[in-house]
Amino acid sequence: MSRQPILALMPESPGLDGLRVLAHPVRLRILSLLTGAAMSAAEAARELGETQANVSYHLRRLHEAGLLDVVEEVRIRGGLAKRYRHDPESGSRFTSANPREEQLLIASMAEELKRRNALRVPGENGSRTDAEVWVDRETWEKALRQARELGELLHTAARPPRTRGTIPISATVSMFELRRP
Repeated sequence: MSRQPILALMPESPGLDGLRVLAHPVRLRILSLLTGAAMSAAEAARELGETQANVSYHLRRLHEAGLLDVVEEVRIRGGLAKRYRHDPESGSRFTSANPREEQLLIASMAEELKRRNALRVPGENGSRTDAEVWVDRETWEKALRQARELGELLHTAARPPRTRGTIPISATVSMFELRRP
């Protein structure tokens, strides 16, 4: 199933920086997929149900931004296929003072969450929390540490799709301090 990018009208250029490179539903899916396994464009396209050309384009953009590493090159039918892998730590340098980039990323994450929700196992409650609350600085910093630990736990444990003994899961965490009214 091919999805229209929500940034279709936003031009891109080589050497993408800022959060904008992340603000695309297919790119978020690619990063998640390539956390658990190294894959070529063709392999990732099959797994995602996207065209190879589309996935190849997004792989190049993510690689240019430093979010993917080429971990292997293999000869396939006379050509050279690169296998990419995502190191979740690579995303830690992506911050932006540009509110528009932040909004695009959050919108993309929300779209991806909607897609994943449609795949949710019926009857499975999981865990959902939504909060816009006031807390002391110490509680806030503890919550941030725990959220980062959760992300590290899940990324470290990620395995290739359909690995025996694994289940597909969704986790989206976005925490940030709000401006005072």
